[in-house]
Amino acid sequence: MTGASLQAEADRAAAAGDIARARDLLEQALTKTGDSPELWLKLAAMRRASGDGPAALDAVHRALALAPLDFMALLMRASLLERLGDRQAGEAYGRAIAQRPPGALAPQVTAALAHGQARYTAYIAENEGKLAAAMAGAEADADPEEAARIARFRSNALRQTRVYHSEPTHFHFPGLVEREFHDRGAFPWLADLEAATDAIAAELEIVMAAERAELVPYIQYAEHEPLRQWRPLNHNRDWTAIHLWRNGSVVEANARHCPQTMAALAGIPQPGIAGCSPNAMFSLLAPQTHIPPHAGVANTRLVCHLPLVVPAGCWFRCGAETREWRRGEAFVFDDTIEHEAMNPSDQLRVVFIIDVWHPGLSHAEQSAVKALMEAEGGSAAGL
Repeated sequence: MTGASLQAEADRAAAAGDIARARDLLEQALTKTGDSPELWLKLAAMRRASGDGPAALDAVHRALALAPLDFMALLMRASLLERLGDRQAGEAYGRAIAQRPPGALAPQVTAALAHGQARYTAYIAENEGKLAAAMAGAEADADPEEAARIARFRSNALRQTRVYHSEPTHFHFPGLVEREFHDRGAFPWLADLEAATDAIAAELEIVMAAERAELVPYIQYAEHEPLRQWRPLNHNRDWTAIHLWRNGSVVEANARHCPQTMAALAGIPQPGIAGCSPNAMFSLLAPQTHIPPHAGVANTRLVCHLPLVVPAGCWFRCGAETREWRRGEAFVFDDTIEHEAMNPSDQLRVVFIIDVWHPGLSHAEQSAVKALMEAEGGSAAGL
């Protein structure tokens, strides 16, 4: 008999409930047709049905050697490991879940996947408890920012969060520390900025009421530019800005109404790059508006947010960490790491935004960045 005819006969035997014959025929078919993920999976099913778990697992491993990301093979492997009492079953279910194909699944597969999700959730919780206990001593000695990174290290290891990297659209300076939210200790001026919250908010009200103030869409670029990440908000007044500094120039129509805010900016190490920076603005996000995931222009700068008007529920995500803005609580983040924001409320949200030098740059490196960006004309860095 040919390999194909042996397989067809094995299917008939399996349908008739003759598991032993189906298993024997499939083993014969494999000797005639050579390795096939489909045949190995069928053989695994017959070996499992006959109660031979170790042999079934071996057949699944043969299938995965040929097709390492096959969803059904991964799911069967996890199920077999669970039957065999192997501690790897929980992690194996996680690997299967990660390869779930799109669309509807057969009812029995859906049920198996739901069981696998429950097992994987329990495995993660158990493993998290074990790792947290092992790390408790180290965390007890950590300051709050160190403790946050330690906790993220653990969640990354558990695959509860993924790793995000700096991916600037235009300018990448090598060797700079990548952090979603940077430690406050690197920015001693943050406390003074926060102390000026009421004064800055008061000047926001003045400039918003001024007849000649300039309120413009936050995102403005030519339609032909290859920047799909911004297309829904390009020239859209759902996300607008009142600039005090814009691409290295003071916007007098607005800045003249904000003397205390401008004085506060004077003590902050903003990049001075013609055509690029400083930048400082009131960012106004309309109700029910989502800023989609995107990345910034250059990793040589970081971005500071000082929340001024924050309705309940407004949030900001950078990388794997999501925060709710809180009035007067500033933070510094790397905008070249994927980030997004949402105002789910029915009220306006306003955040004061400024750019600052990345603290990892030396003076010589800052000078080099300034020279390169000015030579480029500043147009890209001003996006």
